[in-house]
Order: sequence, then C-alpha cells, then structure tokens
Amino acid sequence: MKTLVSGPEVAEWPVWSTTARLVVTDAAALPAARAIVTAELAEIDRACSRFRADSELMRAHRGGQTVTISPLLAEILAAALEAARTTGGDVSPTVGGALADLGYDRDFDLVTDGGATVHVVVQQAPGWRRVRLTGRRLTIPPGVVLDLGATAKAIAADRCAETVAARTGTGALVSLGGDLATAGPRPDGWQIFVRDRPDDPACTVRIPAGAAMATSSTRSRQWSRDGRVLHHIIDPRTSQPAERVWSSVSVVANTCYAANVASTCALVRGRGAARWLRERRLPSRLVRPDASVLTLNGWPT
Repeated sequence: MKTLVSGPEVAEWPVWSTTARLVVTDAAALPAARAIVTAELAEIDRACSRFRADSELMRAHRGGQTVTISPLLAEILAAALEAARTTGGDVSPTVGGALADLGYDRDFDLVTDGGATVHVVVQQAPGWRRVRLTGRRLTIPPGVVLDLGATAKAIAADRCAETVAARTGTGALVSLGGDLATAGPRPDGWQIFVRDRPDDPACTVRIPAGAAMATSSTRSRQWSRDGRVLHHIIDPRTSQPAERVWSSVSVVANTCYAANVASTCALVRGRGAARWLRERRLPSRLVRPDASVLTLNGWPT
C-alpha cells in the first residue's frame, strides 16, 4: 500500500522489517520531516519492541512486579488494552508468548523457514484483563509476554504524521508497511495504491487529508515450521494463526490506530468480519484467498 507520488517530496527507507514511506506536500520540508519520523520511530522502538532485551517493554516483564513506565509506553499499552476491550479480546496484547512459540521471536527479517520444531498447543492466550495498568503503573503477570505489534506501528504512523504536520506546516503522509496516516493540508486528498502481495488484486483510491488506512494480512508475514505455513495474526482463543478466511483486510478510519484495530480484528473474526465491519460503518476492502474482493460501507473509489 503506497501513495501514488514520487519525486523530491518522497523518502523511503527500511525499518522494522518493512518500509517507511514519507510524503510531504512541501519538498523543502522533507529533510526536517524525515528527521522527525526517524526520531519518533527510534523512541517507539526503544519503548515497545518485543525483540530488544533492553526495550522498556521487555524490562517491564518482572514476574508480577509493579513498575513505573514512561508516558509513551503507557500511552501505547493503554491503547492496546482498549483495542482488546472494544474487540472483545480478539485483538489482544497478550499473544507475545504464542508468537514466540510459533517461531516469531525476532525481527521478521531474521525469521527463517524450517527452524526449530513447533509443538502445537491449542490454548487460549492469557486474558488481557490480567494486565494491570493504572496511569503509569504496570503489572504484567508471570508467564505473560506482551506484544504491541498490532497497535504500536499504527500509533507510530499517526504520531509521525501529526508531528511532521505540526512542526513543519506541510501536509504529510507516513506509511509503515500496511499502516498509513495523514495529517496537515492537502486539498485534493491522497491517492493510494492498495495491494497486499504482488499477485493480489489491486485498486487505487483517494482518501481525504487527515484520514488513515490500515491493511492487515495473513500472507505478508508468513513463515513455515514442520511443513506448516504460519502467519502473525494470532487468534487469542487458540494461540494459533487465525483461519485464512481472508488474505487481507483494508480499512479506512479517522486514525491509523482505529483502522488497524478493525483490520486485525476482521482477520481474527474470519467469517464474522463482514457483519462486524458493517455494524461499525467502516469503509473496508476484504480480499479472499481466491482473489475475489468484497467492499463495504462506501469503500472509497
């Protein structure tokens, strides 16, 4: 998923096993905008990464001890717990242990096919209500490993776009893989090319300035163990990859966080996704494994 813009107002670089894409309406603002985004992403990585032993999140796993965390980690964790609440636990931050057990225990670029044998254990992930967050006071129960990937990247896109627009005055679009946020002025909106994998059906849509879009996929981050193809969208009811009812789901919302929560929840809900999205009136595009497409709620044209 990317904006159909190229030239001196665009920058791209690798980050978090994906690609960061920054577009500004004023090319002169690009160097400052890129520095802002780079600094924001580095701060979020230090706070939230599951793959850094020195991250604040991993240091907070202290076997039930209560710790005081930074305002940034508290903000992102609170959003993750709110996502769990609003989705009935379908998007849960407590699936970190399940992901590690399935082999996704490092940056995705370092996850290789055919690694250590996976012992499949179908069980419910630890309940998200067991995680206690009061202001900046956090208690993670013993045995629970948090993963904020379902929300932190989307929040990062929102924060980056908003900060670039506020500090430079330019219209800004920030895309981090499937998570895209915009902020600031762009009267004609943003034209977005939407496609998950190269062999998937594609479309081009226009979203207004200030809107966001997220695409969640059961194909983009997949690996194999013992001849079984796995992916990173975990169903908390089973601690296993969600059934591939949909290859990908794209959602437009006011924030990238809201769009990502909805697109991730839709993949977990599977056959119940369309009804759930209709009830929330979120413009959505759902792609089936046979490449057929379902659009809902006035998906933009």
